[in-house]
Amino acid sequence: MLWTPSRLGELRERAGEALLHRVAGPTAHEKRARIHGTPGPRWFGPDRPVRRVHTDAAMYVGGLAALLLQSLHPVAMAAVSAHSGFESDPWGRLQRTSTFLATTTFGTAQDAEQAVLRVRRVHDSVRGRTPEGVPYRASDPHLLAWVHAAETACFLRAHQRYGRRPLDPRAADGYVADMARVARRLGVVDPPESTADLAVRLAEYRPELRATAQSRAAARYLLSRPPLPWPARLPYAFLAAAAVELLPPWVRARLDLPYATRLLLPLARPGGHAVVAAIRWIMPSAPRRTRDPGDGFPQGAPSSSGPRG
Repeated sequence: MLWTPSRLGELRERAGEALLHRVAGPTAHEKRARIHGTPGPRWFGPDRPVRRVHTDAAMYVGGLAALLLQSLHPVAMAAVSAHSGFESDPWGRLQRTSTFLATTTFGTAQDAEQAVLRVRRVHDSVRGRTPEGVPYRASDPHLLAWVHAAETACFLRAHQRYGRRPLDPRAADGYVADMARVARRLGVVDPPESTADLAVRLAEYRPELRATAQSRAAARYLLSRPPLPWPARLPYAFLAAAAVELLPPWVRARLDLPYATRLLLPLARPGGHAVVAAIRWIMPSAPRRTRDPGDGFPQGAPSSSGPRG
């Protein structure tokens, strides 16, 4: 087959549309037009670090890493396993979380507030007991703080390693502060506002983290059985290895890593860079009329920040 520029462009467009619809749903373009095109004040201006991070394809690595890290909190994992539908409806869950990130990062302040209120209503209805009988509720500030800290750390670390333009230390602190602004509205008490505070917060949770049957099942599903067509399995395998390698060694030691993922770990960084670059290349750009230096629909695979709708 002769790969002419027009044929290559057609392939790029088809692949980009397929990926966008997987991440954002069948109405992805309508969502993006509404989020970016609706006039009104925003929570974050175009120069804020959160916009740079949430536009970059490195979010795919960070989102998957966050899911794996979050799964090690047995109470949070019990809630996700029982209520989120991450196995029964993985794409729907991803699309809801992607829309939440897009709305709070790029949408109007009014739409962002409404998105947060919807999530809080869902959290208020999620409660139960772990397999060991420990009661939980998704609105528990302690659990919300763990989910937020893990998500923020993984998004930031992935951007610093795989992002097109890594943040300098001041901007990295700014990203943590931006994420804290959303976290407070979700019910997190005193979220970290700098990378140093974030590291301290994560360390405080370490004694609570352990592998469980539910965390092992989640790791097997995320790393070995993704709901993807066969042509996408190999790129995803490198993406998964990059996400695992992004995590600290003590976290990796507690995960039930499939043999194939462990085998790919030495190639995780070059493989991750290649897959992220490919995603960045195929993803369609935001409409020109709404673009600014931080514009674009989030191109990441978001983390499991509780059952978001």
